[in-house]
Amino acid sequence: MKEFYRAARLLSWVTQFGFSVAAPLAGCILLAVWLRGQFGLGGWVVVLGIALGLMGAAGGLVTSLRRMDRQGAAEQKRQKTGESPVYFNSH
Repeated sequence: MKEFYRAARLLSWVTQFGFSVAAPLAGCILLAVWLRGQFGLGGWVVVLGIALGLMGAAGGLVTSLRRMDRQGAAEQKRQKTGESPVYFNSH
């Protein structure tokens, strides 16, 4: 059962990682295409949306990698010291 929870936690990290990279890019591109169609702007708006989306995706990537690195370092520290994680029911 312990391995199931560990696998579920890792799956949630992978899902969050993918979402934090894909959502800014997709959102900026969709917004740029909508602005182009709604206001009759040129193709430069889509290029700008792609550039902003890539910057947002890079920011999400860096943030997610930092969080995963911190989480992994804390887990390795716990394994080295031999202490178990604190759970709500551990009284």
